[in-house]
Amino acid sequence: MNRIKSKRLEKDWTQKTLSLEAGLSINSIVAYERGTKSPTIRALEKIANALGCSVKDLVSDE
Repeated sequence: MNRIKSKRLEKDWTQKTLSLEAGLSINSIVAYERGTKSPTIRALEKIANALGCSVKDLVSDE
């Protein structure tokens, strides 16, 4: 499962909630979770900040 999606679901957030908290469009969140678009470093920072985790948590294979 996509790490962004799994972290989002841990918080019981919808994609809309994450988009609002991160200041990104819902279309971007959907695309990142589906893997049809790769987030920029800045987008990853915003998502990690909103989810209360590190960028490494979102991209690491560990």
